[in-house]
This record gives sequence, structure tokens and C-alpha cells, in this order.
Amino acid sequence: MRVIGVGRRSRIGALVSVAAMSLVAACSLGGGSGGSDAPSSPSSPSSPSSPSSSSGAGFEALSGVRVVAAGDIACAPDEEVSTTRCRQVDTARLVGEFRPRFVLPLGDLQYDDGDLEDFEASYAKTWGRFESITRPVPGNHDYHVDGAKGYLTFFQSQTGGRTYYAFDIGDWRYYALDSNCSDVDCDEEAAWLDKDMAANPRTCTAIAMHHPRYSSSSEHGDQDEVSPLWEVALRHDADLALAGHDHDYERFKAMDADGNVTDSGMVSFVVGTGGKSLYDEGDRGEGSVLFYNERAGVLDLKLGKDSYGWRFRNVDGETIDAGVHRCH
Repeated sequence: MRVIGVGRRSRIGALVSVAAMSLVAACSLGGGSGGSDAPSSPSSPSSPSSPSSSSGAGFEALSGVRVVAAGDIACAPDEEVSTTRCRQVDTARLVGEFRPRFVLPLGDLQYDDGDLEDFEASYAKTWGRFESITRPVPGNHDYHVDGAKGYLTFFQSQTGGRTYYAFDIGDWRYYALDSNCSDVDCDEEAAWLDKDMAANPRTCTAIAMHHPRYSSSSEHGDQDEVSPLWEVALRHDADLALAGHDHDYERFKAMDADGNVTDSGMVSFVVGTGGKSLYDEGDRGEGSVLFYNERAGVLDLKLGKDSYGWRFRNVDGETIDAGVHRCH
């Protein structure tokens, strides 16, 4: 199994080996630190005492609740499969191999328009096998149906009919947010987030939404409109941010909401690699550690008591990125 650091499609990085393990978590629906370093290589071994290390061995050694995340997943029914398009069958296979406690889809789950009929004909036959452990967030394509009705109907039991909510994963508090601010009142959502985080302090906290605050993709890039949600999360010392929207994998150093690398910020991941398609790289953003767009894949996470580990694996079985990070 390979660990590959990739910039553009033609860049191949260093090799390390990785493995995995899983534990359990409790779930309850709610309302509504340190830096990060470059991918590891034989010439730059990770240090177990550092707040963040890119190391497959570190991921292997970490104990925590296993969850799997990716967004931008299922093509419309009968759309043609290729090397880089419509790989939802293969990403679902990966999810099953990891045996997660929760599956965290990061929006744009059914193309092209989030119709309920398409959800039932495509998404349900692939990622739908994880229905009972799925906790999704909506994307912009899910709102192509007025009020995201297809999405909300399909995920009624998982979301309680809400587009944003919170729940516990072991020692972590996880916030599934709605970043479609042209369709929902994000000021109201930010107020709810502030109240819930104040009432539920945790050593480790994660937020997830469809739109990434930071992205180096040529398609969408940074999304300034989600800054207020980031600002609230950072006031409460949130640790980890997950997003999709841009169809690639990218990891950023800990950042604040204003584009600054800082130990008090959140480490963020763009994981728009659930199967639909892949985007080209644009200008690399401040804090970007690794950008990958060769194959679809999923992000395997272990959420520990005071730290977390990540491993991104593609549909060819290659581990592209792996490491561990301490919570604030």
C-alpha cells in the first residue's frame, strides 16, 4: 500500500505504509492544537511529541472512533463510469472496508439535482447501504430541488428533517452544518452553533459543511461566505473542519477564518472525492499542505480522546495522505 504526496496530476511523492483499527461511539441529534506539517517522507520522519505529524504509523497506533467522510458522491442513474467519473460504487466499497461507526457525507450527494427518485436509483444502491450510520450535510446540488426536499426526505431519519444539527461521537462533539447561505439563514444558524457549543464544551470538536473555507481548486476555491460559521467555531476552540464542493482532496494547516496560519486555528480537509468527478488544481492557497485529484477516494478518520488521525485512500487502494494531530 502506498502513501503518495501529490500536487498536480503528474506529481508523485513519498512512500510509507499504513493500517487501521476501529472503536465505537454514541450518537444524539442536536438542535437546528497546533500546526500541521508537510506530507511525511523517509528524509523527514514525524515526531511523536509534535502537535501534528504526517505518519501512517501514527494513524495506526492511535485509538479512536472510526468515521469516514467524503462529498460529491453519486452520479445520475445510468451515467457512464470512467476512471475519474461516477466512481460511487468503488468509494462505497472503500467505506465498507473501513467498517466505520459513522459515515459523514459532505454534501452534493446525488447529482445532478438531488431528486428523490435519483437518490433512490443511484445513491441508495451504493452509499445507501450505510443508511443507519449516515449523518449527512446538504450541498448546493441538493438544493436544486426547492428546500432540499429530496435530500430531507431521503435522510429524514438521520437528520430529523433538519439541515443542520449536532451529535456526539465518543468524546467529540460533531456539528453537521448547512453552508448554503442563499437558501438558509446562516446568521440564525451561527447563533444556534454558538449556543450549542457553549452548552456542550469538548476537548475536541469538529465541524462539517459542504462549502470549504479554503480550497485550491480551479473550480470554486475559497468560500468567504462560510467565515461567520468558522468564526463561531473558532471562538469555542474547534479543532477540525470537513468540507466538499471542490472535487479533489486537500489538507490545510490550522487556519483562522481570515486566511492566517495559526496554531489556534482549525485544520481543514476538502474531500469532494466521493465519486462524481475530479477538478483541476488552481493556485495553491496559503496553508495548503497537499492537493490530490488523480482518483476518487474517502477520508478515514479516528477521533480519539484528545487527538485525531486521518488517512485518505483512493479507489485503487493507495493511501495518499495520513497523520495525527492533537486537539487544542
